[in-house]
Amino acid sequence: MLSLKGIHKSFPGVNALTDMNLDVRSGEIHALVGENGAGKSTLTRIIAGVHQPDSGELSFDGRAVRWSSPGEAKKAGIHVIYQEFVLFPHLSVAENIYIGHERRNRLGFVDHRRTRRDAAELLARFGLDMDPAALVQDLSVADQQMVEIAKALVHDVKLLILDEPTAVISGPEVDVLFRRLRSLRDAGVAIVYISHRLEEIFALCDRVTVLKDGKYVATREIGAVNRDDLISLMVGRSLSDLFPPRRKRSDEGEVVLDVRGINVPGRVHDASITLRAGEITGLAGMVGAGRSELAFAIFGALKTSAGQVLLRGRDISNVTPARAIREGIGLVTEDRKGQGLAMQLDIAANVTASTISEVSRFGLIDRRREEEIARGEIANFRIACRGPATSVSLMSGGNQQKVIVARWARTSTEVLILDEPTRGVDVGAKAEIYRIIQELADRGIAVLMISSELPEIVGMSDRVVVMREGHIVGELSSAEISEEAVIGLATHQSAA
Repeated sequence: MLSLKGIHKSFPGVNALTDMNLDVRSGEIHALVGENGAGKSTLTRIIAGVHQPDSGELSFDGRAVRWSSPGEAKKAGIHVIYQEFVLFPHLSVAENIYIGHERRNRLGFVDHRRTRRDAAELLARFGLDMDPAALVQDLSVADQQMVEIAKALVHDVKLLILDEPTAVISGPEVDVLFRRLRSLRDAGVAIVYISHRLEEIFALCDRVTVLKDGKYVATREIGAVNRDDLISLMVGRSLSDLFPPRRKRSDEGEVVLDVRGINVPGRVHDASITLRAGEITGLAGMVGAGRSELAFAIFGALKTSAGQVLLRGRDISNVTPARAIREGIGLVTEDRKGQGLAMQLDIAANVTASTISEVSRFGLIDRRREEEIARGEIANFRIACRGPATSVSLMSGGNQQKVIVARWARTSTEVLILDEPTRGVDVGAKAEIYRIIQELADRGIAVLMISSELPEIVGMSDRVVVMREGHIVGELSSAEISEEAVIGLATHQSAA
């Protein structure tokens, strides 16, 4: 269905792709993997007609092509679903599906009844029980994703490209997505699946192509490789090197934070958790289990209706984020772009954002001091950049995440809460972030790590607490931690 041979693409000062090759067959799900900066996004944009290759051959559906625009590629049957959905939240499901291809009556006016009817038929063919008249803003993220896929199916889709489709969903929602994609594959659609989550590649895909530094590395049948093979192809290191060696703990550390019976109305119910010095506590559970809400409540960013928070025995209940920071508690949020970083500012400003008083005097920022601090953190956290004045918007996801962790590591002398610390980060950057987390714990900081990735929970945690439907439903000691044990607690019948 799709073939690329010897594709080259450069931008001013950067060779994005060099001698790139890829072939995708009809009726297969083909994984595209590699670290951030490997060339996946550039390759996708060339396939979709956003960029023109400098040289090389591209053929689609049996003929040589060179797209002049994304519209031409889409007309030929190529559709891309990006991480950021292109939806209109205040319009209905049906209106979003047929946007630009509105159903009209004989007078040329939009026929809303026909639009809803056709949308219902399309959704039914895809096995979706969704109200075509519902507003997109009222849908779950998983259902919004299905609307994006339905938009593609309005056309004669021959090649569907999905970029990190499970970045914002998990558990049963992922299972639903996989069933839909397999149905499309069985109908003859070629699918390119881009993901950092290697377990998904093995569960879903037929073949996998690995990219590294803008170059083609290899294509393998999925049954011919294992997880360690893929990691070695991507980053030149084995799976055993991904997580830091598990530490031997002779005794339990001192209790730093004792959370007792916390309630967040409608979200967290009677939750109690203890964090100890030098310990990495994993907080696991399905999306919607209340993990992030518990973290925000501890940090003072969500109002609680009951419960106590003790920091080394002192009651700091109803703490505010400002006081939490003063007390040595930090929170790395899941949404690094929306809640974590000031995207238009540089590294120096972002690193010192939580300690602004340290770099200001009489209301003025001491830029020299700010950059001095940033240079130290760039070295400490091995942040790849040109210097403190580099805009974070120009950095890879892994390096953006290091900037956030560097900021909070400066202030989090007691507790550091990390919510999905490696979401959207490539394998190589993950290994670096895991090393940083381990080093922070070794300093004696109590670390609470929220993650939806079971290998991460198992590989990093000294102890695991599991939530379900707002309740804490179990705790696993180091010897008890396994993927099966975590899943068993997370998916058990509803809490009483």
